[in-house]
Amino acid sequence: MNGLGAFSAIRLIAEKRIEEAQNNGEFDNLPGSGRPLEIEDMSHVPEELRMAYKILRNSGCLPPELAERKEINRLAELLEHCQDEQERLRQMQKLRFMILRAQMRHRRSIRLEGDDPYYARLLDRLSRG
Repeated sequence: MNGLGAFSAIRLIAEKRIEEAQNNGEFDNLPGSGRPLEIEDMSHVPEELRMAYKILRNSGCLPPELAERKEINRLAELLEHCQDEQERLRQMQKLRFMILRAQMRHRRSIRLEGDDPYYARLLDRLSRG
């Protein structure tokens, strides 16, 4: 049997086992059932680093760039729900500092223009508060 024939046989066996499992109800009531799949957008990560980033994320580690973005997002969340004007001003200053620090660390400008959907969402959140 050549390589294609073996692959075809394995495929048929797998499909048969999946069908049997479905008929036996083994896929019923799985966690996340009925919810949409979370599709990851890793277009900003170079192709050769995507697997490493995914492994790090699954193990609970974040690359520094993503950790910074998460912290900026957290600060924006705080601003959105902040009622005290003094605290709001403090959080805005901290957010500005985080963005400047990220720009300096990466020695490039973080896209803060209208073409970045993240920045547009951040501005929207800040303007609603």
